[in-house]
Amino acid sequence: MADEELKANGAEEQKDLQSETDQTALIDDAADEDRASDDNYGVDMDQVEAVLNATADKSMMTPQMQRMMARQAESTKRVEESIKGTKSNPRWFVPLFCALMLIGLIWVVAYYLTGKFPIPAIGVWNLVVGFVIILIGFLMTMWWR
Repeated sequence: MADEELKANGAEEQKDLQSETDQTALIDDAADEDRASDDNYGVDMDQVEAVLNATADKSMMTPQMQRMMARQAESTKRVEESIKGTKSNPRWFVPLFCALMLIGLIWVVAYYLTGKFPIPAIGVWNLVVGFVIILIGFLMTMWWR
C-alpha cells in the first residue's frame, strides 16, 4: 500500500516537473519570437527619435523639462557635427602597418637564426633593414585614426 502511494506521488511530481519545463520552454520560445520580431521591424532609430520628439507636448512640460530637452537637442547636434568632421584611415592602413611590423620581426628573427639570410651579401645590415621595417610600421600607428 505504501509502495503504491509512493509511486502515485512520484508520478504526480514527475507530471508537475514536466509541466513546469514545458511552460519554461514555451516562455523561452515566446521571448525568442519577440526578439526576432523586434529585429524584423527595420525602423531606423532616427525616425523613432523624430517621432518621440514630435509627440512630446511642450505645453504640458515644466520649464525644467523644456530646458532639458533643449539642452539634449543642442548636445545631439554638437555630437553629430563632430562625428561628421572626423576623418578615418582607409581600410588597408591597419593591415599594412601590422604586416610591416610582422615582416620586420620575421626578417630580424631569420637573420638571428641563420646568420646570413634573408640577404647574405649585406651581413649584419640585415638587422638594420629589419628594424627599419618595424620602425616604419610603428610610425604608421601614430597616424592611425
